[in-house]
Amino acid sequence: MAWNIAGERWRVLRGIGLVCLAGTMFPVMNAFAKLLGANYNSLQISWARFFGHVVFLAIVFMPARGIRLFITRRPRIQLARSAVQCLSNVCFVTAIVYQPLADAAAIGMIGPLIVALLAWPMLGERTSFRHALAIAVGFAGVLIVLRPGGVVFHWSAFFLLGSAVSYALYQVFTRMVANTDPPETTTFYSSAFGAVGMLVVLPFVWKSPMNVGDFLMFCGLGVLGGLGHYCVVRALANAPANIISPFQYFQLIGSAAVGYAVFGHFPDAMTWLGAAVIMGAGLYLGWTQARR
Repeated sequence: MAWNIAGERWRVLRGIGLVCLAGTMFPVMNAFAKLLGANYNSLQISWARFFGHVVFLAIVFMPARGIRLFITRRPRIQLARSAVQCLSNVCFVTAIVYQPLADAAAIGMIGPLIVALLAWPMLGERTSFRHALAIAVGFAGVLIVLRPGGVVFHWSAFFLLGSAVSYALYQVFTRMVANTDPPETTTFYSSAFGAVGMLVVLPFVWKSPMNVGDFLMFCGLGVLGGLGHYCVVRALANAPANIISPFQYFQLIGSAAVGYAVFGHFPDAMTWLGAAVIMGAGLYLGWTQARR
């Protein structure tokens, strides 16, 4: 019995470590996108991220699963998932050129609150008054970060909000297929629409990498994105979601560190305050759902 308890604790710690590792990969990936955004179209950057993701996951999963990796019981939902994930990434890459990494990460934290808002009409999960109040508080935190009407507000913030809403839809669709398709298949389809569908527009926006550094960053987008999502999948396989979810906020710290190291941007007090409000609302929702 003692050995089983110790083994379970180790699995939980491993899951926490994996999700924190993903929280360091995603900010680096976003930094690459921000650097590339100065010279390349956001559609090309997003395509490189999705194409690299698909290739990486195929290399990782194909040897074990073979053709079964592509078989899904709910193709329409998987396609919708992939489409809104693509829209979310295009919006995020468009905005990240103008926004500090930490601010973008803070606004992205509103995703779980939007999921709670959409769960009622789309999943039939009723929202209590306390949950609605927590969602409202979370959106107040977004206003603190954005400060609309202030001198720091930029139009690209609307793209960040669009990215957050699209990603929330992606999470809702993910829950719809969670019990029908294996996680490897679901992870693979996450980027399939962007990798294949965006080939239609790629010839109109394509610009060959100007140097080796840009080429390596384009490759790094897919590798870091694929590795990060794989770490999240493996983390959820090692520990319950209610334990893992709070540690996804570690990405804000990673974004602040990478943003300061690469671009010299450090979040001001209002950004930290808004992020704390959003995190508090999200953690409250997660805690109440775990209790239920």
